[in-house]
Amino acid sequence: MGMFTSINIAATGMAAERLRSDVISDNIANASTTRTQEGGAFKKSSVILRPVADSNPQWRMPFTPSNLDNGPGKGVKVLEIVKDTSQGRLVYDPDHPDAIQSGPNKGYVEYPNVNIVNEMVDLISASRAYEANATVIDGAKDMFTAALDIGR
Repeated sequence: MGMFTSINIAATGMAAERLRSDVISDNIANASTTRTQEGGAFKKSSVILRPVADSNPQWRMPFTPSNLDNGPGKGVKVLEIVKDTSQGRLVYDPDHPDAIQSGPNKGYVEYPNVNIVNEMVDLISASRAYEANATVIDGAKDMFTAALDIGR
């Protein structure tokens, strides 16, 4: 494990949480968009994260749980950004330009499947995770500074 490994791991977390915040902000901004370029109402997006495991660990901590076969890991990476294809809420408004013109839902407008409250909770979670990773970097810098002071 190198000297800057903890900083690199925290940096991957910060990048992932920044992207999550961007996607959540996009969801909130489009919470009332009934028409997109693809057609239909806006569909909520979510970020799928995956841990980056070390495939060949050279050093294992003695207190690492046995279920972590590849060691403590190397951080996190974004696997993909997926759209939630579930139907949004339907509101009866036959005069709306995006109202459904035929079928059993005639006169209804489909609004995005974005729940503002859930998005705000996710945004707070992403913000806290970003702050936690920034704290890890600050702690690592403090340890490096203390180690250099010992060496003097």
